[in-house]
Amino acid sequence: MMKFILVELLVLLASSSVFSIEVDTDLGRVRGANLTSRLGLTFHAFRGIRYAEPPLGELRFLNPQPVKPWSPKTFDATEDGPMCPQPWDNMTDVSEDCLRLNVYTKDLKGRRPVIVFLHPGGFYVFSGQSKYLAGPEHFMDRDCVLVALNYRLGSLGFLATGTKEAPGNAGMKDQVLALRWIQRHIHRFGGDPGSVTLLGYSAGSISVALHMLSPMSRGLFHRGIAMSGAPYNPLQYQNNDIRLAKRQAGLLKCPQEPVKEMVECMRQKPYLDYVNTFKEMFEFSGHPILNWKIVVEEDFGQERYLIESPFKTARRGDFYKVPIITGITEFEFLSPAIYHLRNESIVRNYNQNWEHFAPIPLILERNSTQSRVGSRVLRDKYMPESRGKLEYPKSVKGLGELYSDAIIGVSFNRFLRLMAPHTHIYTYLFRYKGRYSFLINPDNQQAMAFKGPVHHDELLYLFHVGLKTPLLKQEDPENFMIELLTRMWFEFAQKGDPHNKDDEYLKDLNWPRYNSQEKGYLEIGTNLTAKTGDFFLDRYHIWDELFPLSSFC
Repeated sequence: MMKFILVELLVLLASSSVFSIEVDTDLGRVRGANLTSRLGLTFHAFRGIRYAEPPLGELRFLNPQPVKPWSPKTFDATEDGPMCPQPWDNMTDVSEDCLRLNVYTKDLKGRRPVIVFLHPGGFYVFSGQSKYLAGPEHFMDRDCVLVALNYRLGSLGFLATGTKEAPGNAGMKDQVLALRWIQRHIHRFGGDPGSVTLLGYSAGSISVALHMLSPMSRGLFHRGIAMSGAPYNPLQYQNNDIRLAKRQAGLLKCPQEPVKEMVECMRQKPYLDYVNTFKEMFEFSGHPILNWKIVVEEDFGQERYLIESPFKTARRGDFYKVPIITGITEFEFLSPAIYHLRNESIVRNYNQNWEHFAPIPLILERNSTQSRVGSRVLRDKYMPESRGKLEYPKSVKGLGELYSDAIIGVSFNRFLRLMAPHTHIYTYLFRYKGRYSFLINPDNQQAMAFKGPVHHDELLYLFHVGLKTPLLKQEDPENFMIELLTRMWFEFAQKGDPHNKDDEYLKDLNWPRYNSQEKGYLEIGTNLTAKTGDFFLDRYHIWDELFPLSSFC
C-alpha cells in the first residue's frame, strides 16, 4: 500500500507545474518548471529571467546594461517576473526591476527555431508574462522555442529630451539587449541562435519593423512577423519629444527647465508616481494611442537605436533585409469608435470642434493647417452621413474605419510599399470571427458579436490570452484556427516560408508573396483564400492625396 502511495505521489509531482528543471548558463544556473501544452504535451518554462540590470537610479532613461552573473546561486525562474510600471489591478505584480524574459522549450537538446514575442500595448501597457497575454500553451504544440520579453514602457522607457540625460528609445534598446541575450544563451534551452524570428503585435509589430532599420539590431534575428502595426504614420520623426517630457515633469512636480535639472528630478521620483499620473499624460480620452514616440537620436556617445528617419532608411533600401509576414484585421480600431460615440462629452467635442480634437486620435501633427484641412476631408470621406453631427450608432462604421486606417492601416500599407522592392513579404487580411474578442460590449462586458475581428484578436489563437479566454481545447470551435496560425507561423519561423505540403492543415495552402505588381495576399477566415490587389486601397488613397508618402522620405 505504501509503495503504491509513493508511486502515485511521484507521478503527481512529475505532472505538476511546480516540478522543476534546471539549466546551466554562462550567467549561472536557472531553475524552471514543467508545464503542459494546449494538447497535453509537457514542456519546460523558465520565467522571469533577468536579461539586464534593473534600470534604477542613474540607469533610469538610459541604455540598459547586461545582467551580471548570479552564480553560484540558482536563479528561480519557476514563475513570471513582474511587469514594467503601468496601471494594473494588482500593483504587487508591477516593478521597475522588470527587464525579464520567459523561455519555453520542449527539449533542452537540439537546435530549434526561436520565436521571440514582442508584446503590444502602445509602448505603455502589457507585458510578456504568461498569465495575461502571452500564455505559451498554443505554440508549445509546435517544435520551437518561444521567448516572451518585457521592455520599459511609457516615460520610463521612452522619455526623449534630445540630450544625453534622456536621449530616447530606452525601451527599444531593452529589446535589443534581450535579443543579444538570446544570441548568447538560447542554445542552452534547445534554441538555434541562427534561426530567430521576431513576432510582434501592434507596438511589438512597430518594433519588428524598426529592428530591420536599427544598426543595433542587425544580425540578431533572421525573420519577422509584424502584425497590425508599422512605423509609417504620417508624422515626421524628431530627435526629441520635449513637449511630452515637460508634461510628465509637470505632473511629477519637477522643474521643466533646464533639461538637466528636470531629468535629474524625474530620476528621483518613485515609479508609482509615473503610474499615478498615467492618465493625465494623454491629451484626449486616452489618445493619441501612440503617445510615446520613437526618436532619431543625436550622438552623445551612447549606442544609438535610430540614426535617421525610418522613412529615409526604408526608401533608400539600406536596412537589414529579412523575410516578413505582415497583416491586419478587418475591423482594427472599431472598439474605440463604439466607446467614443457612446460618450456624450467626446461626441460634443467632435461635433463642436472636430478640426481641433480629431488630429489627436488620428495621430496627425498638432495645430497645422494641413492637419486641420486633412481631418475635415477625412470626416467628409469616411462619414458623409455624419456631416451634420456624429452620433451612435449611425457613425460607428465610418469612425471605426477612420480610426483603423489612421492608427494601423495607412502605416501598414506604406510599410508594404516601402519594403516590397527589397525583401520577401507575405501579407494577410484576418477576417475570422470566433466566440471571443477584444471588442467588448459596453452594456454587458461580454465579447461583442460584430462583423469580424478587431485589434489583437489574432493573439487569441497564437497564445493563451488569460485576460480574455479559457485555455481552448481540441474540441473547441476555434481549434482549427489555432492549428492554422501556429503551424503557418512555425513553418515561416523555420524556413521563411509558411507552406508545408506534408502538413494536414497546410497541404492546400496557397499563399502568394506580395509584390508591387500582383499585390498578392491571404485572406484568413473560415477558409484560407489567396487574393490579389491591395485591400482598402480606396480608403488609403485618400491619405496619399492628403499626406503624400514622398513628403516624408
